[in-house]
Amino acid sequence: MTKYKLSAIALALMTSAPALAASQADSNGFVEDSSLDLFLRNAYMNRDYYDGRADSTEWGQGAVLTFNSGFTQGKVGFGVDAFGMYGYRLDSGRGRAGNGGIDFFMVDRELIDPANPAAGSRITDVERDMAHAGAAVKARFSKTVLSYGDQRPVLPVLSHDDSRLLPEAYTGTMITSNEIDGLTVHAGRFHAQHRKSDEGRDSGELNSIEVLGGSYQFNDNIRTALYASDVEDVLKRQYANLNYIRPLNEGDTLTLDFSGYRTKQDKKWDGAGDRNNLWSLSANYATGPHDFTLAYQRSSGDTGYNYGFYQNEGAVGDGGTTIWVANSFWSDFNQEDERSWQLGYGLDFTQFGIPGLSYNIAYIRGTDIDLGANGTGTEREIFNQFKYVVQSGAAKDMSVRLRSSVLRVSNNFRNAERNHHQDGNEVRIFIDFPMNIL
Repeated sequence: MTKYKLSAIALALMTSAPALAASQADSNGFVEDSSLDLFLRNAYMNRDYYDGRADSTEWGQGAVLTFNSGFTQGKVGFGVDAFGMYGYRLDSGRGRAGNGGIDFFMVDRELIDPANPAAGSRITDVERDMAHAGAAVKARFSKTVLSYGDQRPVLPVLSHDDSRLLPEAYTGTMITSNEIDGLTVHAGRFHAQHRKSDEGRDSGELNSIEVLGGSYQFNDNIRTALYASDVEDVLKRQYANLNYIRPLNEGDTLTLDFSGYRTKQDKKWDGAGDRNNLWSLSANYATGPHDFTLAYQRSSGDTGYNYGFYQNEGAVGDGGTTIWVANSFWSDFNQEDERSWQLGYGLDFTQFGIPGLSYNIAYIRGTDIDLGANGTGTEREIFNQFKYVVQSGAAKDMSVRLRSSVLRVSNNFRNAERNHHQDGNEVRIFIDFPMNIL
């Protein structure tokens, strides 16, 4: 797990809901503590497959406007959070859209042969644009917030996907409490999922998902987290994390991180009640502008680690980034009985006179994938990313990310899982521009 991924997870655990560190006693008012932010994203993704399949490309412009009110004054404060999002397709015609792994815009399909559904389907149209809006009401007592409505949770067992053009959203209730210093507790139930590529509050057709857990910061060096989820009629899942940062001489640091999931699938969903255990252990050494990562990840049980996507497509529906382990890149290296190693390197160009520019590279190799009668499979990936964040001026905080992955799998793995695991090259170009309006 590279240093930038560790930092992102730590930030998510500490800021999974807005305005939670403050107490109701510190409220300045509904308007006085309000904020209005605009987030613009121009996103391009291309997957060039090496197994004969047609390439997939999507390119779009997105905008997300987010309003977070303050809380009214008094013993109990009340407020409102709201967002509106719009995405416009710049490219990705019928020949290049429809890849579930990209999923910028919804596609319409029809059966090739209505009398023979097994023959598959073809794309007849790709949405030109999409829009969605949502809101949630909230109440705060002391340092505890209760919110109901449309939300974008960032938890290890329910993590909305914001890695494409527009983000997912969930509708439901969430309680977040910070009554004890260093401890954040979450409890919630969600009953609808807005998919990132389509309009409609429940375009993912979620039954329900319940979440419970929390994180605790013991001191500046040690943090832990425990969470659990129950996805109705699909699976039950638990997550544990322990993170330790050891300061060394001259500002160097050694970061050790353990993350693990235990999953029990429901027989109503898979017909068997399969189980999976997925865990990773990573070490990151940072010195000056350099950081080095070594990570090991293990998947075991009756099946691989299943997560994300949408229940109306037969998937779990618990968020497209609900896999907080070390070796999750283009491939998640989460197949049945898979073992994987990662070597990673990061470089911060600030000390070379280019503040805001960073580079990350990682090599990951997975082995021992259980393919049943087809034996055991392997996969390997080379990940590269350049990122530049504008430091000043009118475009301050705008970032440009150029990311590429080269993924290769063994022949028996490709043949066994043709629809999901292909040899290919992926390129992502994201330009993000966050702006604070109020």
